[in-house]
Amino acid sequence: MTQMVIDKWGRFLALGVLLVIGGMVVIAMPLASSIAIALVIAAVLVIGGAIQLWHAFSVKEWSGFLWQLITGVIAIIGGGAVYYNPAFGTAALTLVLAAVFIIQGISQVMFSLKLKPHDGWGWILTAGTISLLAGLCIFFEFPLSAAWALGLIVGISIIFNGWSYIAIALTARAVSKAQQTPGHA
Repeated sequence: MTQMVIDKWGRFLALGVLLVIGGMVVIAMPLASSIAIALVIAAVLVIGGAIQLWHAFSVKEWSGFLWQLITGVIAIIGGGAVYYNPAFGTAALTLVLAAVFIIQGISQVMFSLKLKPHDGWGWILTAGTISLLAGLCIFFEFPLSAAWALGLIVGISIIFNGWSYIAIALTARAVSKAQQTPGHA
């Protein structure tokens, strides 16, 4: 624990509380959050694609010029499609999320079975099973899951991020109090 964190534990606590509240807001409005996420990704794709096109034309002599050009055009078209129709983008991202969870879950379950005699294998099996079930729930609820899945996942992530700052703040506060007690060296 650095002295700066100990001295400013209240700021870490405030950040954590704000993130938890923000995560709850995202979860409370999952459709709006999912569409907002899709729009941000659309903007990143369009901007990234434009930069990639600029870069491709600045190194025309490079053997990867054509592939970089194609990749940039695809990113711009994909980002534009998501921006033009955020519901489509949200649906597409939801399917990608479901696929990632399913593949990750299967991978973690298989990995846990390889580790089976070692301590901790059960935690990996549990995590893999949860990922697999989450992916299947999202997939089998599709297209309805497009209205809630992205917002829920992002909201949960923000809440856990907030709780991590709260934990850091409370630990720093305990260290600060210990430093202030008489006889502390």
